[in-house]
Order: sequence, then structure tokens, then C-alpha cells
Amino acid sequence: MNTKPAVVLLSGGLDSATLLAMAAAQGFETHALSFRYGQRHVVELEAAAQLARRHGARRHVVVDFDLRTFGGSALTGDLPVPKDRSVEQMGQGIPVTYVPARNTIFLSFALAWAETLQCVDIFIGVNVLDYSGYPDCRPQYLEAFARMANLATRAGVEGERALTVHAPLIRLTKAQIIREGLALGVDYAMTSSCYDPGAAGRPCGRCDACLLRAKGFAEAGAPDPLLARFARA
Repeated sequence: MNTKPAVVLLSGGLDSATLLAMAAAQGFETHALSFRYGQRHVVELEAAAQLARRHGARRHVVVDFDLRTFGGSALTGDLPVPKDRSVEQMGQGIPVTYVPARNTIFLSFALAWAETLQCVDIFIGVNVLDYSGYPDCRPQYLEAFARMANLATRAGVEGERALTVHAPLIRLTKAQIIREGLALGVDYAMTSSCYDPGAAGRPCGRCDACLLRAKGFAEAGAPDPLLARFARA
């Protein structure tokens, strides 16, 4: 088994919960990294904290900065979150829920922490099958970031091993991600996917993230425990 440290980007959503469990199952000592960046769905950070504890993260850090300064996204500005869209509509163009440069910022923080930890492994839960219009979720982007990282850091220039950006979910369907997570003991009742949650984090059930989550559980043949949790509330 591997005992190396790894930085894992942990939003608190379904994908990143599965990602954290996968990294831990591979034997990495996980260091979970989350962000409070002015997102309207900040309740996801409560989920991230629970998940980090459940899956034995060595440390969980939440970094604060405010992308509302720039806006430009339905998640960080006054634009309405799209509701009731079909899967076909979701796949057309770059959606307004895209946050400009967000993954580049997230990965840059992860890179800084990885250097401090003297580790060369970063995990990110991007996926090209959902929201295919997101430019910073593509394999080409991750490869380019890794090349840049190995040119721009002491570890990359002087180290014996190159930095690797792991994206194990990148070509999995939502159903496949859910099945993988269930096999690893992920409690999806702890996760938060909704882009426009109500009181206490209750999912709206109508935004792209909620609709794709529901489709994933249906295709995986499993009930969504988050819905059961709120049904009992």
C-alpha cells in the first residue's frame, strides 16, 4: 500500500466525496482542501468537514477568498441559477454556473500546499461527461496545468518525481461514480450537490447539479440517501 501524502480537492459534493474515498483506498495520506469563495451554496463546506472526518483525512483546510469581487457566474454573482434543463440543454455551450478560472485557482492552492507537504500528488474530481462545456474540466487542461506546475515549482525543477494531477472520475458516468463510492463506504447523505439550496441545505431538485445527481442515482439503481434525510426532517 501507498503511504504518500496527497492533496485532495474536497468541495463536499458527490464527486469529491467519492474522490476522497478513492484516494484513501489507494493508501494515500489525504490532506483535504476546500474553499469559501463566495459561492451561494456555501453549505457544501459543512458537508466537506463531515466527509474529511469520515474518511480519515490527516487535515482539512478551508481557504477563504471572494470571487464575488468579479462575479461573472450564477454561483458567485446575481445571475439566476438555471432550473429544469434537459441533459441535452446542459451540454450546449458553457453554462452560467461556470466560475471563471475556478479550477485554476483551486489547483494553484493545492499546488502550494503540496509543495509545503513535499508531496507530488493532487486529486481533483472533474468530469467531462457532466457539464462537458466547462473548459477547466478537460483532460487537456489538466495535462497543461501539470506541465506548468513542473516548470514553476522547486519540486518540479529539483525533485526526483514530477507532480501528478489525478482525475480518476474524469471519464466516469455519474452512476459509475456513485457505484464506486458506495463500494468504498461513502455516505452520500453527508454530501451537498445543489447549486441553489434552501434552508438547512435542502436541495432545490431543479438545478443542473440536482438533476444530474438524481439521474445518476436512478441509473445506479440506488436511492439517494440525502433525499431520505430531508424527508425525515
